[in-house]
Amino acid sequence: MAADLVGLLHATFLQSSPSAGDVAWRPAVDVYRTSNGWLLKFELAGVRPEDLEVRVKGSRLTVRGARRDWCVGETCSCHMMEITYSHFERAIELPESVSPSQIRAEHRHGLLLIRIEREDNR
Repeated sequence: MAADLVGLLHATFLQSSPSAGDVAWRPAVDVYRTSNGWLLKFELAGVRPEDLEVRVKGSRLTVRGARRDWCVGETCSCHMMEITYSHFERAIELPESVSPSQIRAEHRHGLLLIRIEREDNR
């Protein structure tokens, strides 16, 4: 029975890490229509702003980056892990094309807020 438990722990916690090109998780996102454009809120707790990249091509806005593991004290060993640490990517298709000049991003309280202001105020 102990061998079965060790095998289960190995299969659950010691799997090989995905390569840099693999995506391990997709952050949740809320998309709002506003009076002058769009607001997208990405849930990115623990992701540093310098680890984020925002791209736009046509009507597709893509946010990618990495959430990295860190230990609060100088030394620590893992007892249990439920948070996914890895590369991520999330692409959102908007109903209209967007130019980079329309985008304003803000990182606040674990959320990435992306505001897209419409150029023609339709």
